[in-house]
Amino acid sequence: MNKIVKEIFSPSMRLTLLAVLASFIFGGVLIAFSSANVQAAAGYLFARPGDFFIALWNAVFGAYDALFRGSIFNYKGSSALLMIKPITETLAFATPITLAGLGLAVAFRSGLFNIGATGQIVFGAMFAGFVAIKVDAPVGLHFVLAVLAGILGGALYGALVGYLKAATGANEVILTIMFNYIASLLLAYLLKTPILQAPGAQNPISEAVPESAKFPFIFGDQVRIHSGLIAMLIAVALVWWLLNRSSTGFQFRALGHNPSAAKVAGINIGLTYVLVMAVSGALSGLAGATQILGTEKFLTTGVAASFGFDAITVALLGRNNPFGVLAAGILFGGLRAGAVTMQANQGVPIDIVLVVQSLIVLFIAAPPLVRTMFRIKAQKGGAK
Repeated sequence: MNKIVKEIFSPSMRLTLLAVLASFIFGGVLIAFSSANVQAAAGYLFARPGDFFIALWNAVFGAYDALFRGSIFNYKGSSALLMIKPITETLAFATPITLAGLGLAVAFRSGLFNIGATGQIVFGAMFAGFVAIKVDAPVGLHFVLAVLAGILGGALYGALVGYLKAATGANEVILTIMFNYIASLLLAYLLKTPILQAPGAQNPISEAVPESAKFPFIFGDQVRIHSGLIAMLIAVALVWWLLNRSSTGFQFRALGHNPSAAKVAGINIGLTYVLVMAVSGALSGLAGATQILGTEKFLTTGVAASFGFDAITVALLGRNNPFGVLAAGILFGGLRAGAVTMQANQGVPIDIVLVVQSLIVLFIAAPPLVRTMFRIKAQKGGAK
């Protein structure tokens, strides 16, 4: 317990929390400026300043209140289900984001800048969707095969990047970015062919995933949360064990600290590149599997949404720590779930949430700026 408390109040964690707080403060400023009521009250500010501050409070508080009711707990709900539904939506969004973030955290801790979570999610979804729709198997086994196919699809796509880097010295950032395009365009093509397109369909969409291959719902089909959440929580624990308790994780971390020293120590650098990217891709592939087998139930060109890019921020915000990634994934899931309520109830553009996410990245990448804003002195030998 003392270790957890020290970690929470460590300089790096404190700066992370302050970065999130600063992002919400600046988001509030943008909400105020975009409010028609605030703009109208500003026109006669000096005549009736009270109207301006009331409009300001209503705009900012109303927006964040709607965000809370849309992502955590709707205290205005007419039934118990409607009250708790927001948190289930948050967790439904957080599942693929966290899984992909875990994959990127493994790569980042190993010194590899994997920007290809989107492509790996797509490949995971394609493999899982193909097995789920095209392969006949007994109930129980069908689901297992589909999930394993999704993990394998992401792992193979990630391992290919690791192999190309090991064999040719190619930069993994360029490789993964280009592989994102390849995966997305390949999916778009296959959804126009009998390989994946639903028979008789005019749009690029697959057949529905059969019940035998779906992630079971946890609280019934009235909410979107499914057992993929449990798989995600298990993945968090396994990644923590891999990075901190296993010999393979030690090799990953050694590669991230100093590749030359790792090579001198006898670590096979090329093989480790492949293993790192395979594990990273496997986690993103599982994220794709949870999408097609749990949330979407149809394979479309938008199956990866923006989860791959959100995962980059989640991994950075979580400091590449599996439990930090989990917390950041839930935060981003909440922002996604609450954004709809903000727009519907308060007329706040969804783009404001995207701005908040971008500001989080900005402040995480600039600790001196956060320290200056909150007047925190830099500690010698502490977080930079």
